[in-house]
Order: sequence, then structure tokens, then C-alpha cells
Amino acid sequence: MPRLGDSLVEKGLLTRADLKRALDHQQARREAGNRILLGEALTELGLVDRRKLDAVVTEQIAVLQEALHQSNLFLEERVQERTVELQEALDKLTEVNRLKNDFISNISHELRTPLAHMVGYIDLLGANALGELTDEQRNAIRVLEKSYRRLSTLIDNLLFLSFDTVESLHLEAGPVKLPELFQTISLHNQDRCAEAKIKFTHQVPDSLPPVVADVNKLEWALNQLVDNAIKFNRERGRVHLNAESQGKRVELAVMDTGTGIDSEKINEVFEPFHQIDGSTTRKAGGAGIGLTLAQRIIQAHGSKLVVESHPGKGSRFSFTLPTAVSET
Repeated sequence: MPRLGDSLVEKGLLTRADLKRALDHQQARREAGNRILLGEALTELGLVDRRKLDAVVTEQIAVLQEALHQSNLFLEERVQERTVELQEALDKLTEVNRLKNDFISNISHELRTPLAHMVGYIDLLGANALGELTDEQRNAIRVLEKSYRRLSTLIDNLLFLSFDTVESLHLEAGPVKLPELFQTISLHNQDRCAEAKIKFTHQVPDSLPPVVADVNKLEWALNQLVDNAIKFNRERGRVHLNAESQGKRVELAVMDTGTGIDSEKINEVFEPFHQIDGSTTRKAGGAGIGLTLAQRIIQAHGSKLVVESHPGKGSRFSFTLPTAVSET
């Protein structure tokens, strides 16, 4: 759009010479410390009638308003187009995610059938139902049992992974007695600790009230934390499961004397299918999803998994749960 001076010249209301004269007058006033608009310079010099000047200015304002309106319409159309494109992309991503979860869930269930057959025959062999076993064969059975447990755990992990958001995890919460739960976890991990030459201890004050949680998912999450503490520990190391009152909540913590984690790498331990030591020569096995799923379960309980770690000294994983209020 032409400037005011050019518009006046185009309409024959001002000559180029008069426009230059007005611009020079405007510059002189500016240098004297008195800034004025071009329209004021024109009227001061009597070069343009005020009424005609106002008409041209009003026309320019109308043109600007129309240009702004058209620009807004264009932007709104682009926003709508981009919104539609983003929604389509989100729909595709949601569908892909659903297919991924369906696949994980289906393949996990499919794997359970041959596993059931395997463990059935392992039990029969171990009970000498198919004949007496030599010592070498019994050792082989123990290896099979160990491999079965690892594969069964991996399948369970994959099933949990199919719950890709905290909201999709269904909790059946109720009062959980921690002494009983800790004893169950201790029994579950005693063979593993013996094999790794790790000392496992747990402590729950007698006065500690029950907590509100989904007992099965809480047990699973704590077992994952204990498994991680054993896995990244050292020979003759220690793993301790502890519960401590914090007013209306209870803090549960798993502590170890293991290798520890660098502070800048702590968040990496929660990335699925990722281990901080990703080399082919790493000592610790596993698919790298246990802590991811444990964190997800704890978040579903409305809590946060806190990690404190010192390289070479060990780590502490903790979270809190509300106490169960007894009805009287």
C-alpha cells in the first residue's frame, strides 16, 4: 500500500516538489526536538486541505483494516488445515500404538501355552515321574527351571508394557499388610540372592499400619526393584527392603550396595528396552523394562519413584503410599 505522501501525489492533491518540501520541514522539526507527522507538516505549510487529508488517511485505514482481515482469514484457514493434519497424524499414531499393544498382548498370551507345556514336563522330570535322573541331568533341569522363570518374567513384563499409559493400568486397591508382603518378596528372591551371593534383609516396624495399594501390582513393582538391586550389586553385597512411617503415608525403599548410577544418567534407567551399560559385554542381563514398568505402577498409585545413587557405593529407590484408614 502506498505511503500517505505517495497517495496524495497519485490523487493529484500534492506535487512531488511540495511533498519534498513537507518532508524537509518534518526533518527540520525533528532535528529541533519536535517530532511531527507528515500530515501535520503538510497542514502547517498549507500544502493540503485538512478535510482532504483526513479523507485520504481514512481511506488508508480502511485499506489496512481490510488487509488485516484478509490476513486473519488466511491464518485461520492455515490453523484449521494444520489442526486437521495434526489430528490425522494423532489418529494414525494412536492406531499404531493400539496395534503395538495388541501385538504385545497377543504374542505374550500365545507364548504362555508352550511355556505351560514346558514347565509341566520340567516338573515331571524333576519329580522323577519319567524315570530316575543322574546328577548331571538334575543340574540340567535346574538350568531349565531358571530359564523358564526368566522367560515367564519377561512375558509378564511384556504384558505390563502393553499398558502404555498410567491411566490404562487398572488398580484394585485395598489395605496391604507390609510384613506379609515383605516376607513374600523375601521368599521369592532368596534363591536368586543365594546364587548371586547377595545378603537380602527387610524391615517393617510392628506399629506400621497397612497401606492402600493394589497388592499384586505393588508386589510386582517391589520385586522389580529388588531384582534390579540384585542384578547391579556385587558379590557379598547387600539388598535391604525397608518401610518407614511418614505421618499419613509410608515410605517404601529398596537399598543396595551395588555399582550405583551417575547423576546425569539416572533418568535413563526408566527408558524402556534401555540399559545404561548397553554394551554386548555387559554383566547384567534383562530386557531393560523392569524399572520402566515399576515406575509406571508406582505412578498409577499416585506416587513418585525417587532415585538416590552414588557411583561405586549403591542406590536407593523409594516411594510413598497412603496408610489405610481403619473404620471404627
